[in-house]
Amino acid sequence: MSSRFAPHPTRTAPVRGGETAIPQGIPGIPRQATGQTRTWTPPHPLNLALTLGPLRRGPADPTFRITPDGSAWRATRTPQGPGTLRVAVRSGTVEAEAWGEGAAWLLDQLPQLLGEADDPTAFTPRHRLLATTEHRRPGLRLTRTGLVLESLIPSILEQKVTTDEAYRAWRLLVRKFGEPAPGPTPEQLRMHVMPDPRTWTLIPSWEWHKAGVDNKRASTILRATRVAARLEEAAAMAPLQAQARLELIPGIGPWTSAETVQRSNGAPDAVTVGDLHLPGIVGFALAGDRTADDEEMLRLLIPYEGQRHRAARLILLSGHTPPRREPRMRKTNIAAW
Repeated sequence: MSSRFAPHPTRTAPVRGGETAIPQGIPGIPRQATGQTRTWTPPHPLNLALTLGPLRRGPADPTFRITPDGSAWRATRTPQGPGTLRVAVRSGTVEAEAWGEGAAWLLDQLPQLLGEADDPTAFTPRHRLLATTEHRRPGLRLTRTGLVLESLIPSILEQKVTTDEAYRAWRLLVRKFGEPAPGPTPEQLRMHVMPDPRTWTLIPSWEWHKAGVDNKRASTILRATRVAARLEEAAAMAPLQAQARLELIPGIGPWTSAETVQRSNGAPDAVTVGDLHLPGIVGFALAGDRTADDEEMLRLLIPYEGQRHRAARLILLSGHTPPRREPRMRKTNIAAW
């Protein structure tokens, strides 16, 4: 997740809480073939941009795209193989189309992806700021992808670097070692499915270096991909159990595990600790204290236990953040060393 501070260090929550602009009513990019389809009418308001926004790792993420007709395109690796999913909301009905070996799996998981298992009524705002923000965004749902590695690897890449560095590394590695997304995705989107676990382990050390990934993060990813099947099981666990399993891997701590289960498990209480800016943002929003640390942030979020991640997202979406200061994290480019 990234904050509104330049140059956007990544150990923080997503820009404006993961809000992604989705245009409406503009002619789309023509497609050439029909995949498997499904329609679903959610029993609740649904804001596609807010719900799927946290899955996008930067504006040039090769696994996630928004087209001018308001469709969200997602390329991923499912338990059945690679798949591409296109989702759009028309007059309150979700229209989905999928291609590839993982098409059926993606369509089966569509309601969960769009927040069917999420229960916003469990959240009771105790601050006017959160009440106002929740009222203005009734379509916010917490996504649940059911996939661990696709969120874990980019979260590891985001450890202790700026968002620009992390997004660049993810983009370069997926494009070079992944595979083109199945189906008739528009050519100009350049969508790719991330590499499978074995391919991650075969990436040469100099390619990690060229992507700007230091040995510590690369080694953590390699350790995770070697036990990928066991980690993927965490998607069916309770969030705390899922985090505990992820943290058995050296190099994966509470920050990385929380960032992962927020997406893979739709965890409403997985608040991100160990973040560079989030404590100050929460402290400023709830108590006027931009110097708050993790301990103080958790104290302020006590009224929201069980829903602390949702509370943090609403705070970010409110735009009520501290005035900017000089960035505390410098950009580094190890590829130039």
